Amino acid sequence: MSSSSSAPSVLFVCLGNICRSPLAEAALRAQAQRAGLAVTVDSAGTGHWHVGEPPDPRAQDTALRHGVDISGYRARQVGGDDFHRFSHIFALDHDNLKNLRRLRPDNAAAELALLLDCVPELQGQAVADPYYGGEEGFERSWHQVERAAQALVERLRT
Repeated sequence: MSSSSSAPSVLFVCLGNICRSPLAEAALRAQAQRAGLAVTVDSAGTGHWHVGEPPDPRAQDTALRHGVDISGYRARQVGGDDFHRFSHIFALDHDNLKNLRRLRPDNAAAELALLLDCVPELQGQAVADPYYGGEEGFERSWHQVERAAQALVERLRT
């Protein structure tokens, strides 16, 4: 379990861990590196369908356009130990937040929240799911997770 004296650790969770959550992971890694913030970052899905697969090629292209290579990321499913390994777990939408609350062990200390709640003007909103759309949907998702990553870096620094 994370203690207050250790570096923060953040897990991003969507459904399949091939679109939104890897983009959020990439955005936070990039923002934290620019800010010189030590943080452990990972992503996972509540579903098992894509375990072991790389991110969607459109997500990879979008991240690469923004200077981050996510081709080495591999999808995994969230597990009970994640609620002890991470200090913060952010769902990318309401359904996954609901699933995380159901999966959360009683003694878990991880803070659960919706990712866009980090951005005051986007509170209560889900990160757009680009899976069934084109490149523009992935770009929109990137901009949302990047804004959240910027806000999260500021929050974790204080």
